[in-house]
Amino acid sequence: MKITKYKLILASNSPRRKELLAGIDLPFEIHTLPDVDESYPEVLRHEEVPEFIAHKKASAYLSELQDDALLITADTVVLLHDKILGKPADKTDAKRMLRELSGQTHRVITGVCLTAKGQQKSFSVVSNVTFDDLTNEEIDYYVEKYSPMDKAGAYGVQEWIGYVAVKHIEGSYYNIMGLPIQRLYRELKEF
Repeated sequence: MKITKYKLILASNSPRRKELLAGIDLPFEIHTLPDVDESYPEVLRHEEVPEFIAHKKASAYLSELQDDALLITADTVVLLHDKILGKPADKTDAKRMLRELSGQTHRVITGVCLTAKGQQKSFSVVSNVTFDDLTNEEIDYYVEKYSPMDKAGAYGVQEWIGYVAVKHIEGSYYNIMGLPIQRLYRELKEF
């Protein structure tokens, strides 16, 4: 199926984003650059951080963008009580994050930026996730077995922890995985 005149390029190392984009049966290529800066100004509202970083990632690719290409960049953060939980530094940090998330409701925000020569559009999608209480044994098991070091908030909803800890989701499940694919599909049709 063809919904856009552009050749789609996903700028992401995330296997989950690749899987989700592949799920809507649109041809795309993966292109990544090493060491793209993902910092953000401290004064930025936390809700704006994912979209800001998605824009920043897109800027890194602008000089390489072909006229017929549409670049997709994204960033996801987990917000708990107005505190950003990014990717954990190590297993100890991952366990700390999961202890904080235990028994709480948090927000997962993914910012997406669509960039073509002379045109750019971005959006954010928010999902609310409520975790059941987790024991230290469950947290240790998950971190040791699944090593969630590359995931915001130190968890992947599609993994074991999603099956045993997620009590309630309000919003897009795929957003929690890292790419709000239904919204992205709609935006690609309109781009």
